[in-house]
Amino acid sequence: MRLGKKIYDEQGLTLLGERVELTQLLIQRLAKRGIDFVYIDDPRTQDVTIPDMISDGTRLKAISEIRTSFRKLMDHSLKRQANIYAQLGQNFRKLIDLIIDDLSAHKDAMIMLTNISVMDDYLFQHSLNVCIYTTMLGMAHGYSREELATISLGAMLHDIGKTQIPIELLRKKGALTQEEFTLMKKHTEYGFQLLKDEANISLIVAHCAFQHHERMDGSGYPRGLNGKDIHDYARWIGLVDSYDAMTTHRVYRKAMLPHQAMEVLYTGTETLYEKEKIELFRDKVAIYPLGVSVTLNTGEAGTVVGLNHLFPQRPIVRLLYNEQGEELKAPVEVDLSQKLSLMIVDVNESSDDGQMNMRAN
Repeated sequence: MRLGKKIYDEQGLTLLGERVELTQLLIQRLAKRGIDFVYIDDPRTQDVTIPDMISDGTRLKAISEIRTSFRKLMDHSLKRQANIYAQLGQNFRKLIDLIIDDLSAHKDAMIMLTNISVMDDYLFQHSLNVCIYTTMLGMAHGYSREELATISLGAMLHDIGKTQIPIELLRKKGALTQEEFTLMKKHTEYGFQLLKDEANISLIVAHCAFQHHERMDGSGYPRGLNGKDIHDYARWIGLVDSYDAMTTHRVYRKAMLPHQAMEVLYTGTETLYEKEKIELFRDKVAIYPLGVSVTLNTGEAGTVVGLNHLFPQRPIVRLLYNEQGEELKAPVEVDLSQKLSLMIVDVNESSDDGQMNMRAN
């Protein structure tokens, strides 16, 4: 097998390019570094184009800026030095403009984060992911360019307070003790304190960091706000933050699949999250992304090759294997929005032996 999409390293540079042969040793090394899946080059699905939401250049700038700024803040011996903050707002605002420009070219597309990165810190990639998701949702919601810039920056910096949490706690593999969890929750207050007096950052951005764990029923933290007392931007970011956390590999658990995470979000409708926001999110996020391998209720298996905007849970599937698991001589495409008796019952997940899921491209 050969890679169908490149893999990025911690710097945002290409680690493995397209068409690199996947040896068993290479697969094991990638799996150990937290790569849950890769796209493979498959002649049966070579016509399927899987778009990148932002360009390589923008991604490189984003990862570099996040890593540099956040790591400076993680060095507690430096945190009282004003020069750490001097360029924070200006640098990130320039970055946000690049991201908005890139995403504007895909504003009608369904959100599908397909870039695969080996990251040395979950916080960096998570910050970028939440920014991309939130910006796309903001476009769909109809925010102006200036409003988008503010909510996007709030999303990018929503977890900046975690730079003040001990690194060993952020990377702990087991469950947190009550004392540790209490300290972890402090990141919302730390984030607000870091951002509220920054000359080039709106106070609303600081409140995004402060409020993104507040929930509609008042069960969130740090202040137990409810309903409309939570800023609208923070409500969007809180929803996206939860989704990305569930669908991203963590040191203490494997990633959920997109449709599984969406089901979890729906259980919090009107208690944790607004119904209207969840519905827009559902309509804009590719629950079954292009290239993912799926199994139908008939036992047939194939690859998602098309998305239905009106019915995201019912994509177009190119069947490659019959009910007995035998490869079809000629692939057959079925539009699940037209074949209501057919449904996806499984997504080919990672196996228990350390192998990763191979998605076709």
